[in-house]
Amino acid sequence: MATVTTPTTWARLRSHFAVDAAMAVGAAALMLVMHAVRGFPTLADSKGDNDSVMRLVQVRDLLAGQGWFDLTQYRMGLEGGFEMHWSRLVDLPIALLVAGFGEPAALLIWPTVLFAVALFLTVRAARALGGEWAVLPAAVIGGLALYFVDLFPPAALDHHNIQLVLALATFLCLVNARVQRHAGLVAGACAALMLAVGMEAAPYVAAACAIAAIGFLVGDDGDARVARGFGAAFAFVSVVALAATLPMRDWLAVECDAFSFPQASLAVLGGAGLAAIAATPALAASPRRRLAGLMVLGGLAAALLLAAFPQCLADPYADLDPRLQRYWLSAVSEAQSVVSVLRSDPAMFAGFYVAPLIALGVCGWAIVRERGDRAWVVAAAFLAIAMLVSFWQVRGAMFSVPLAAVPLAAWVGGLRRGVEMRGGALPQLAMVASWLASLNIIWQLAALPLKPTPEAGSGDEIAKLERCYALSDYTTLGALPAGLVLAVSNQGSTILGATGHRVLNGPYHRNNAGNLAALDMLMGNPHKAADTAQRLGVTYVALCRGNPETSSLRRWAPEGLLATLFAGNTPSWLVPVAGTADAPIEIWQVRDHR
Repeated sequence: MATVTTPTTWARLRSHFAVDAAMAVGAAALMLVMHAVRGFPTLADSKGDNDSVMRLVQVRDLLAGQGWFDLTQYRMGLEGGFEMHWSRLVDLPIALLVAGFGEPAALLIWPTVLFAVALFLTVRAARALGGEWAVLPAAVIGGLALYFVDLFPPAALDHHNIQLVLALATFLCLVNARVQRHAGLVAGACAALMLAVGMEAAPYVAAACAIAAIGFLVGDDGDARVARGFGAAFAFVSVVALAATLPMRDWLAVECDAFSFPQASLAVLGGAGLAAIAATPALAASPRRRLAGLMVLGGLAAALLLAAFPQCLADPYADLDPRLQRYWLSAVSEAQSVVSVLRSDPAMFAGFYVAPLIALGVCGWAIVRERGDRAWVVAAAFLAIAMLVSFWQVRGAMFSVPLAAVPLAAWVGGLRRGVEMRGGALPQLAMVASWLASLNIIWQLAALPLKPTPEAGSGDEIAKLERCYALSDYTTLGALPAGLVLAVSNQGSTILGATGHRVLNGPYHRNNAGNLAALDMLMGNPHKAADTAQRLGVTYVALCRGNPETSSLRRWAPEGLLATLFAGNTPSWLVPVAGTADAPIEIWQVRDHR
């Protein structure tokens, strides 16, 4: 099934670098052509990718002169805005592309380049696991998996795509770590950058750290070299990232949802400690001494975390108001558990979970067959972590689906090789079955008949209406004098991206006060909402009938302001804006009672 990577095979892997790169670039170009034939629809309509729109707004603000260390989004929330928890490390390359080539070109270049790099890393990892026969399956299965998770269309600026690329790079380097001299260093650097970009990557960083440490514990001098390189790079890059993204006055600040002092200090302690143990002959001399050193290091890290940063062990949304947890977070699609997905959308479950589960089985079988081959153990560890995250929140499938493409490609490659060597109908049938079983879209299509029939009155009667993610939907709103807009949170980012207005709320947990004020008005008594609107300085109220959040709020608060406006009843403190009654977005202006 697999080809064990040895020092002799590394030269062959390296010799195919240009071929693998050309294949990845060609696939990226093909994807770009496909989008071009469709007229690049995601440039004009985000399709609900609020984070990509908000990232573009952040980049525009940076290029307009907002400070590098100033992450405040001044146009969202209550007066003065709120501080975003995103990293400037992602803003920088996008801003450089915008400055050099213009915004439209940057929106094409950034995700397309990331797609090419991600596919290249997938092909390289599949080649390391399955040899030459796995390359074609990796290009097909990997390319379709990357397309399936929808992280790379034009205008996709969300940081999850760069995190996936860094995760694949870390994975590849750890697979090849024993035969590529500097792979440990690169893996440690990529793991640190992955964490610096966002805390969502913490499970994959933890997996990488565990692989480096356990490899050192049970391995030989080659594994000690990998641990030294990984630990040193992980610590060094973490320090550099902290200094590069936070002003000196905030170096000791504790932010559990963003890269700050807790994460950096643990990275320095763990990384430098692992490097020191692996570099000390007296400690690395025997497995017993290695275990003792790692146990002491783990104890110090645990003590530091419990003594200095215990709040970072809590639920990341613990500070979120209970009403926002109930009426906003619980409805966020990417935060749903595997049980919720299976119950509500079997087709989504099949598309996101079946192929990765098969891939995990392939890894288990290969580990037994190859007698614990290190590369397959690394693949199983990364995929298992991604699967666990996806069981907790479906967003983890954005990593598990592409990671699964690597062992699946090796599996298909092994069966292709068997057909070439032995022939016969049964091996050919098995190969075809493996191809089909490895494609997420096949499982999704197969499960479509299992999708529950919508109940009457559930909100699906408006599912075909505009969801108001297109820039053109906001032409009328953008032409009005600048003011503060009240709308559902799903519209917040697009309002910022398409107009010059401020907006009260958006799908970001740090905007606790703004989101709560908007929720209270939209779900509350239509007449009492007037006092809050006047106090906060709300200028406009915007209604999108087709947005799924509108349906949810109407169902939860049938007597609230949003439901009242939806029913065609206008409170006395609002004045309809002419010409918007039949538009995708209906607009009302708040009466000035001064």
